[in-house]
Amino acid sequence: MSNDNPLLTMTAEQIMCQKVITVPSDWSVDRLARFLTDKAISGAPVVNNAGQLIGVVSFSDIVRQAGSGLVDLAKRDDSFYSTMMDETLSPEDQRSFHDIVDQSVMVNDIMTPMVFEVSPDTPLMQVAEAMVKGRIHRVMVTKDRSLKGVISALDLLKVMTL
Repeated sequence: MSNDNPLLTMTAEQIMCQKVITVPSDWSVDRLARFLTDKAISGAPVVNNAGQLIGVVSFSDIVRQAGSGLVDLAKRDDSFYSTMMDETLSPEDQRSFHDIVDQSVMVNDIMTPMVFEVSPDTPLMQVAEAMVKGRIHRVMVTKDRSLKGVISALDLLKVMTL
């Protein structure tokens, strides 16, 4: 690669999306389902009361919870996280979640506590390598556990076409 390759010269902070929609860990799953539907998104980072990033949650988590009770986090494999934020669900599928969710279950109960994160000054090459190794589509950009932005695989592809 030449020295002008943006993956070698740019950092996470330069391409991250700074407007990230988050959800609190103490929301009910029903409220989460309505929120994701209203925002037309399939998932979001989860923050605690101090605003610190503690996990990610998606419609996939809601489906797993609704179908089998509380999720056994130990049984999740690498493919779980890699697909959860890129699923496209029809409005009908999204609405159906409102009828099947247990009102007592909270976001904290179903979220994925594993977060793939990088610091704002991480070189894009390292971001790309982490995405490939972890087979993930998004990484969170954090500083002192505070969410600063998100980088998707699409963001990296856009940079590579510069």
